[in-house]
Amino acid sequence: QVQLVESGGGSVQAGGSLRLSCAASGVISSFNIMGWHRQAPGKQRELVARITIDTGTYYADSVKGRFTISRDGAKNTVYLQMNSLIPEDTAVYYCNLISMSWTNYWGQGTQVTVSS
Repeated sequence: QVQLVESGGGSVQAGGSLRLSCAASGVISSFNIMGWHRQAPGKQRELVARITIDTGTYYADSVKGRFTISRDGAKNTVYLQMNSLIPEDTAVYYCNLISMSWTNYWGQGTQVTVSS
């Protein structure tokens, strides 16, 4: 079975930075897509950033220029470097992995709180 474990969340002042990590374990092909979603209070879960096996990336407009996603393919680990954080970034951030068989896996989530 596949397990995703996130780390790096916390509380930070506006303008600060955080780095989220997500390590995938279990029987997993390296040919997959990994990314980050977030869910703020009163809002639906939204895609923040995603990275493919070829390191192609996608970013939501709201985080472009501030967040950077990267991955270690050999370890099936994904990172999200978050700079210039604003209160609107406050949410629970979820790691996501889409396998070669199109199965979706999710982490438990990690809280990010940005105070003004």
